[in-house]
Amino acid sequence: MDKIVSLCKRRGFIFPGSEIYGGLANSWDYGPLGVELKNNIKQAWWKRFVQLREDIVGIDAALIMNPKVWESSGHIANFQDPLVECKKCHERFRADHIKNNTCPNCGEKDSFTKEQMFNLMFKTFIGPSEESANIAYFRPETAQASFIDFKNVVDTTRLRLPFGIAQIGKAFRNEITPGNFIFRTREFEQMEIEYFIRPDADWEKYFEAWRKEILSWIRDDLGVGLEKIHEHEIPEAERAHYSKQTIDFEYDFPFGVSEVYGLAYRGDFDLRNHNVRYKDPDTGEEFFPHVIEPTWGVDRSVLTCLVDAYTEIEDRVILKLHPNLAPIKVAVFPLLHNKENLVKMAREIYL
Repeated sequence: MDKIVSLCKRRGFIFPGSEIYGGLANSWDYGPLGVELKNNIKQAWWKRFVQLREDIVGIDAALIMNPKVWESSGHIANFQDPLVECKKCHERFRADHIKNNTCPNCGEKDSFTKEQMFNLMFKTFIGPSEESANIAYFRPETAQASFIDFKNVVDTTRLRLPFGIAQIGKAFRNEITPGNFIFRTREFEQMEIEYFIRPDADWEKYFEAWRKEILSWIRDDLGVGLEKIHEHEIPEAERAHYSKQTIDFEYDFPFGVSEVYGLAYRGDFDLRNHNVRYKDPDTGEEFFPHVIEPTWGVDRSVLTCLVDAYTEIEDRVILKLHPNLAPIKVAVFPLLHNKENLVKMAREIYL
């Protein structure tokens, strides 16, 4: 990973955030080439899953929502990770990331405090006074906006089930142990679809269709070989209580096999919690639709592309990026830079 991080800074893909002031833990800024790569990925995703499909529409929702959204969704009560602290070096870690009960920082064994739960939501205040009545949260995921806006989308588009609502946007999680470059950060971007189906529909058919869509996206749009992708079926004991099936799509990163994308069948948990129903325009029947949720991480897509494209040929380092995603696709150079007529001709071709 050190080579990737060094290349990204040297070539203008990704810089350490706030670097002139010593940086900020796990904060990264996209440079001139990085932002082009990132935008190309987002544009390819939007074109494929929104613009070229009749059954999916997009939204762009607010980062800060009414706190009641997070109460109803269960985030305020349950969006937590287990936290432990090393008694020797006083570093804090996610308990479920500790291996062999050994501190990843100082190597001390069996030196952790008792596990306690840590809420991952970033808290802020609306208005000039920091009172409990003014507490709000930066959204920890983009999904809830699709459920909150469900009725407005149905009313304005007249879409009929099955259909999806897509969104690309920032999310914020106060991670206990962020790391591995841009893989796990406290501020990140998601590309997400909530695909709504009837309660009596064959959900496994839709789930399988989206599984194939994700694999196709990885192979055809990112240009990443599927031999480096692993599908990890999440065991029932580790799934969210409302999920009947969840798959993580993992990539062979230099730091290990880790999740890039996810696919989950959420049932009617979300719309039922928000008490948002769908009314069948033909029968007048009202019910809570079920949801298939494919999720793509934007920053993890960028990292996957960079790692997969990184190639060393003798003393040269090149990036074999997918042509559609490459920040620079064509370059026009004059044969001699000191010949004004050649420079002028090259510039005319460029423009």
